[in-house]
Amino acid sequence: MSDIDLHGKRYWLVGGGDGLGKALAQHMSRAGIEVVVSSRSEDKLAALVEELPGKASYQTVDIADDASVKAAAEAVGEIDGVVLLAGVYWPFSAREWNAEQATTMADINFTGFMRVLGQVVPKFVERGAGHIVITSSLSGFRGLPGSIGYTASKAGTMSLAECMHADLRKTGVRVQVANPGYIRTQLTDKNDFNMPFIMEPEDAAREMFELMLTDRFKKSFPRAFSLLFRGGQFLPDWAYFRLFS
Repeated sequence: MSDIDLHGKRYWLVGGGDGLGKALAQHMSRAGIEVVVSSRSEDKLAALVEELPGKASYQTVDIADDASVKAAAEAVGEIDGVVLLAGVYWPFSAREWNAEQATTMADINFTGFMRVLGQVVPKFVERGAGHIVITSSLSGFRGLPGSIGYTASKAGTMSLAECMHADLRKTGVRVQVANPGYIRTQLTDKNDFNMPFIMEPEDAAREMFELMLTDRFKKSFPRAFSLLFRGGQFLPDWAYFRLFS
């Protein structure tokens, strides 16, 4: 795996206000990367930009809104890379379906990524250069109980990254996908069950940044926990659903 030099590059972090996005912005800024952080919360973004050691700015955006995404992309301007980190999460089963929350998870976690990429990818392709980093999840490998909306949307982002990698791998546009497990954030604070191998945002951000410095396509972490999910892909349905339900 080759080490890629990102010093002096300009990256747009969508979903960079707190949690994993905030931690990754700090890693990148310390490495000499100019970062533009985006989310809906201007207060959080402004505070983060003040903390970052390198050149940084912010741009508010609501990725559930087409006009907001288009305006934000125009305001951000030319970039070398985009990192998609935005996400919302509510845990519930199909037996207690919450229509509003399910639709919101799909619209932010998956369709929101599509909106941003629609503004970024054509310019990267035209230029023959660019870097796209998509955040999926270990939950995206196969269906899980009690996670309608979130798991399905993360499976979508994983497939999205795979399709883009297949299309763009010989164009000069680099596509990567990171599949983290549990990370201690305001999202996982909603869970009332045991979360094995839960990571701090700083540790998960380090894993993501290490991926960004390589030519690898995919990284699933923490490694020991990821083996369970990746291995589950090879189980027959009867065995998988008996174990994971």
